[in-house]
Amino acid sequence: MRSHFKALSTRFSSNVDGNERPAPVQSLYNGKNRVPGHMRILLADDHDMVRDTISAYLSSEGGAEITATTDLPRAMKELEDNGPFDLVLLDYNMPGMNGLDGLTRALKANGGGGVAILSGSAPTNTAQDALDAGAIGFIPKTMGAQSLLNAVRFMSAGEIYAPVELMRRDAAAPTHPLLAQLSPREIEVLSGLCRGQSNKEIARDLGLQEVTIKLHVRTLCRKLDAKNRTQAAMTAKEAGLF
Repeated sequence: MRSHFKALSTRFSSNVDGNERPAPVQSLYNGKNRVPGHMRILLADDHDMVRDTISAYLSSEGGAEITATTDLPRAMKELEDNGPFDLVLLDYNMPGMNGLDGLTRALKANGGGGVAILSGSAPTNTAQDALDAGAIGFIPKTMGAQSLLNAVRFMSAGEIYAPVELMRRDAAAPTHPLLAQLSPREIEVLSGLCRGQSNKEIARDLGLQEVTIKLHVRTLCRKLDAKNRTQAAMTAKEAGLF
């Protein structure tokens, strides 16, 4: 059980300057031409606003050199061409991740550098699962801007990071009987249903075929005794699962 956790504070703004959306930030150099004293960070997230805002903030306020991309295959290509990076940040639900499989692949490709998971909706137990799988940290997308920068510096220095309140909540909360019936993949699909996503959107986020999601939804409805996907989501929300 890892113990190097650090608390979070203020909320992260969706815009850097409050007026306009920041432009994407690209890497200014590769692994053969690194700038001394600068953090080299690879950020992969398929949500443009999240990716661009985090990139701009870490670059302007933290002096980090950012390479930003949109999915796991492109991130793996960056690791192959320009790695290793001081830190790799991977969105848990972006295309190609397939749960924590993408984490395992990135860890192998980053030559010993840290790889952390970003998430806005993953179940709380995912944080511990990610750390157990070798992640150097777990970053909620709701965290504060300065806390994000502190966490990135912490992980770039080789320290393991996870939000204290998230881990405490996960440790204190007993496993709900409904969750005990579901597989990790079914929980991910159910999370998507609770966010109002279509089967196509869930399939994209999890890197699966749409027909596979349909099968998971059918199984979820049976296990939750729900007539349809809407009722399955309502059952999960009323039970406080998401």
